[in-house]
Amino acid sequence: MTVETQPAAPAKTDGGPDASNPASAAQRERQAWMSILAKAESKDLADRIGRLQNLPAYSVIRPAECGSVMVRGRAGGMGAAFNLGEMSVTRCVIQLTGTAEAAVIGHAYVAGRDKQHAESAALMDALLQTEQWHAAVKEMVITPLANVAADARRERSGKVAATKVNFFTMVRGEN
Repeated sequence: MTVETQPAAPAKTDGGPDASNPASAAQRERQAWMSILAKAESKDLADRIGRLQNLPAYSVIRPAECGSVMVRGRAGGMGAAFNLGEMSVTRCVIQLTGTAEAAVIGHAYVAGRDKQHAESAALMDALLQTEQWHAAVKEMVITPLANVAADARRERSGKVAATKVNFFTMVRGEN
């Protein structure tokens, strides 16, 4: 069983979003960092943010609030979609006020009910959209969190591979 996601849009020839479109590349990059921030452990994210110096001021546009979303699945990844169940999420929206790029807004949705995690992720999303902070946040927050996630995936894959059973059928000499 897999969780349903939106299918990738086919490449457009009319100037729409595709792999060669810089806006599309920027959107994919933002999706990647938002995914890393949302999936990171709250404590790891807070530790990484603590290493950044002189963070700009920000105002909370939409305070962190908890809610639920319906998760949909497909049997075998190909069957008809069905409602798998509800999942708790927390969302937050902030706007930077202490930078030259004061109109920058950061968004975050995180699984669970951790309001501080959502606010921290929204702040990092906003900072990553600025020229002044992008490189530092990517180097000190995003890359280390991505490495932690990759290490966890490798460890989990190793544990799964260790329990793999290979079944085979032997054919007897009967006709």
